[in-house]
Parts: sequence; structure tokens; C-alpha cells
Amino acid sequence: MKIVFMKRKSWRMIPKAGNIGNLQLVEEEIEHPKENEVQVKVKAIGLNFADIFAMYGLYSATPEGSFIPGLEYSGLVERVGKRVKRFKEGDKIMGVTRFGGYTSRLNIDHNYITELPATWSFQEGASYLVQAMTAYWALIELANMKKGETVLIHSAAGGVGLWANKIVKKMGGYSIGSIGSASKVQLLLDQGYDDYVIRSRTFRSDLKNKLNGRPLDIVLECIGGHIFMDSYLNMARQGRMVVYGSARYTQTGDKPNYLKLAWKYLQRPKLDPQKMIEENKAVFGFNLIHLYDKKEKLHEMLNALKGFDLGKSVISHEFAFEDLKQAIRLFQTGKTVGKLVVRVG
Repeated sequence: MKIVFMKRKSWRMIPKAGNIGNLQLVEEEIEHPKENEVQVKVKAIGLNFADIFAMYGLYSATPEGSFIPGLEYSGLVERVGKRVKRFKEGDKIMGVTRFGGYTSRLNIDHNYITELPATWSFQEGASYLVQAMTAYWALIELANMKKGETVLIHSAAGGVGLWANKIVKKMGGYSIGSIGSASKVQLLLDQGYDDYVIRSRTFRSDLKNKLNGRPLDIVLECIGGHIFMDSYLNMARQGRMVVYGSARYTQTGDKPNYLKLAWKYLQRPKLDPQKMIEENKAVFGFNLIHLYDKKEKLHEMLNALKGFDLGKSVISHEFAFEDLKQAIRLFQTGKTVGKLVVRVG
């Protein structure tokens, strides 16, 4: 008997990473799920900055050759592998994948999906896992946040920043959000930030004035350059900085400007380990994708996040699947807030 495979539409990098112009919408077959997998009909896709760096070929985890970008999604279970007991056809789920999310159907190990909360839309489900888990791991697992501590959150109006603020408030902390323009101030106030600081050439002194003698205990850093160093210098003794990105390398074109990137790389800030000992400060580097193979850790985080009861995500823009490239170009500008989501079907 001939095996009939399902069809799917995918945004695929052809022939490889290096230029967002290589992203092409194709129709292809998808095999039946393996015994530990489910086949998901994708309903929404969440965009992340890691997607951009992967398409540029600047992400260390970028696959070689042709690949489908995308790290998180939500949808319906269509088929179930014979060893999968937890899920059934028709279940609403949200999930993460180590690339492969920009598609209308995908097969995924059932350990990498979880139930979509009953009151959530597919768009809300696709805007939760990657950024909420990043915020949780950075604050709780790495920075070991305690009640009453002061936390500086960079890119405060972005997805990770908004989830991080919710966790800080649940932990009884004081949150200061950094943003690139005054247009995002009201969102921060609406979301419960205690204070804000606009990033500029005078950021170091501006931050010091905002602290007003308050010890800066934790920094969630994702900008780089002088913002990294200005934040570090403002940290109190026993301060902890968690670096999970470097937005200064983000560009708006289809192809990276390698000369500009090289210059920024050479000008990146550097720390003296001996000085760090004297000042009693710590810096952690963190990338969620390197936890992908640690399924137990991921589920521990999910259960802990459920206990925080953080509510729903902030979604600023929604695009149709066919307009995904347009969504990416808006995302590159850094002018969005919260989460940018792509609807499928």
C-alpha cells in the first residue's frame, strides 16, 4: 500500500542562512509522526530575535544548509505516535522546537509540547514559552533573585522584559525598565514597572540618578556595548548580571553588514576577572536553546511558571502566514513591543 503523506507550507531558507532574502515559501510533504511524536497543525507562530540571527547565519546553533526557522508555535494535535499517551487528536497545544516553527505542520517529540490554557488564544500560546522561560531561568535559576531586590531589565517593553517584570513583582522586587525611546514609557507604567530609564549616551549617570542610592542587585542584559558596561558599573556588590542577547548587532537589511558587525565585535566591552573578584560581581551568559535537550528542566520551569500565575502576554502585532517576511522586517526595526505573532490558516 502506498503511504500518503500530508502536505504543508513552510518558510524555508534556500539554499542556506546568510540572507533573509533566502527565505522562501514552499509546499512540501511531511512524514507521519514517529512513535514518540505528534503531528501538529500550526495555528500561530511567535517571532524571536534568535530567528533573525539564525537567518543571518550569526547564531551559533544555526543549522547547516536549508532549514526552517522558528522556535515556538501553537496549534492542534492532528496525529499521534503509537507511544504517545498524554495527548490525543484535537488537543490544543503550545510548543517549542529547535528550529522548524515557520510552517503549517510539524512533527515534534511530545515532551516539547504542553496544553494550551483553556482561556488562551492560539496567538497567546505562541507568545509565551520561549520568552517566559528565558525570563524565569535568568531571574530565578541564575540570578537567584530574592524578595526586595532591585532589578534592571533591558529591552523592558519586549517579550522577555514584560515577563521578567511580572516575575520580579511576584517575587516582591523593585523593577526598573530600560527602553530605547519615550514612546514606550506608558506601556511600562501600565505593566507595573516601578521606574524606567531611557537608553542614551548619558545612560550611566541617568541610571545612577534613578537608583538614588538603591543597590542594583540584578541586571537582565540584552543590549551590549556601553549599555552593558554602564549597567555593570552601577551594580552593587554581590550584584548579578545575566546576559541573554546582544541587540546592538541587530540590523534592518536582508543581509548583515559584516564590516559594521566586525567593528562592533572588536569594540565589545571586556571585563577583568580579577576586578570582578575585588568588586564581588557576577556575569552569567545564557541561551535557552542550550536547554533544549534537558527536557526535565524545561518541564520544571513550566510547572514553576504556572505557580507564578503571570497572566497573558502582550501582543502588539499580528500578521498572516503569507506576510511573514513583512512581519520579520517590522520586527527588525525594534519598534515593536511585547510579542509579534504570525497567524497560520
